[in-house]
Amino acid sequence: MRSVVRWALALAMLFAGVSHLTFARQDFQAQVPDSLVEKGPFDRDAVVVASGVVEAAFGLALLALPRERRRIGAALAAFFVAIFPGNIDQWRKGRSAFGLDTDRKRLVRLFFQPGLVAAAWWSTR
Repeated sequence: MRSVVRWALALAMLFAGVSHLTFARQDFQAQVPDSLVEKGPFDRDAVVVASGVVEAAFGLALLALPRERRRIGAALAAFFVAIFPGNIDQWRKGRSAFGLDTDRKRLVRLFFQPGLVAAAWWSTR
């Protein structure tokens, strides 16, 4: 079961990374916290592109580096924690993206992030 979850995460990360760089770029910009772009040197698109590259790299690493599985899983879990403020900001600011077009849908989505953290950790142990 761990292998199934790990493969699912790897494929999901690859898909997410590619979508950051291509067809879903605008939707991902809705998740970039205002504070990150107002006080930093990057614009929303740069943050989306960089995170897309990181997500694709996580997906590839989960598949191609089995000996590093534990480290990759820990780093991926930390990444899921690090991007959580973007999800909170999307909910607080009422930004619609990915079909999350109501406050309720955006709020419900927040409860899935701990599951991703747990899946990244558990599937790589």
